[in-house]
Amino acid sequence: MAKSRNEQLVERLRDLQVSSPDVEAAAIVSVDGLSIASSLPGNIEEDRVSAMSAAMLSLGERISTELRRGSLEQVYVKGERGYVILSSIGEDAVLTVLAREHAKLGLIFLDMSRAVKELEKLL
Repeated sequence: MAKSRNEQLVERLRDLQVSSPDVEAAAIVSVDGLSIASSLPGNIEEDRVSAMSAAMLSLGERISTELRRGSLEQVYVKGERGYVILSSIGEDAVLTVLAREHAKLGLIFLDMSRAVKELEKLL
């Protein structure tokens, strides 16, 4: 039986978590702040992640444009307990990843880049 698009998206998010052990959670969010798919732990509100991701992406795009840095590729926030990393998926969505405090960011960026290419095909 063929998997639905949502099942394929969630499967790809879980693959990202498996390939990068420092990735704790991941979500795909529309630029309007609506959740498309997620693999988040129960203690994290999907709607809240979606809204904040869209807001961060919008602000990042504005900063990148106004400061003449070119097209936005990625936004990340470092907190004392880890990272929140956002990467555009085409023009209509964003991949949000929560990573551990001691994560190897280079590997996560590489895995996210690969995931984005696959997700673009599914979206």
